[in-house]
Amino acid sequence: MKILAIDSTANTSTVALLENDTLISIYTVNTKNTHSEMLLPMVKSLLDSSRITVDDIDAFAVANGPGSFTGVRIGVATIKGLAFGKDKKCVAVSTTEALSVNLEGFDGLACPIMNARRGQVYTCIYKDGKPLIDECCMMLDDLIPILEKYDESIFFTGDGYDLTLDKEIKNKKHTPEYLRYSNAYGVGKIAYKKILNGEYTTDTDLRVNYLRKPQAEREREERLEKEGKI
Repeated sequence: MKILAIDSTANTSTVALLENDTLISIYTVNTKNTHSEMLLPMVKSLLDSSRITVDDIDAFAVANGPGSFTGVRIGVATIKGLAFGKDKKCVAVSTTEALSVNLEGFDGLACPIMNARRGQVYTCIYKDGKPLIDECCMMLDDLIPILEKYDESIFFTGDGYDLTLDKEIKNKKHTPEYLRYSNAYGVGKIAYKKILNGEYTTDTDLRVNYLRKPQAEREREERLEKEGKI
């Protein structure tokens, strides 16, 4: 089964091609170029170099959030467009679960964190690939005592990694830089497991997972609350 996977939930644009859960090729760019500019040319280049076409793809996978609202939308829309009318499997993969694949084989806790602004992070805690808490959005300072209760080595990954650098965190360990970025291979590998379990959808039903309301909506509600209108 050939799986095309993408992740555009953070600054990194990443596209991968897998045969089942084996990586065939991967293309990752970490620049300030927008995902709308990068993703489709990256997909074309990856498929051309692998000597296959989009019609040869059996399943399409995407990190559908949490993360940058714009990046999440672009990623899901790109996969919807590629899969449109092809009657192929589409798989939505959690960004944090995909990031946890970066830390497979590390002895301790894998803690993906995505910068949600205002001191908050999108996060989850994984041990041997299994989540120990529900994926959520919380203050980083509230996450730290939860992690320390486990009394295990803690490895962070994700675009919120730098937020941990000036924090005193018991058992915090260094994660190599190349393992801190989004990696479409993780998306594809998780997608393959989901497909085997029957957890897939269609291009029409593929949905985003923002995990919280967009900033504009939150600010509107805050303003209305101050004005006593809600």
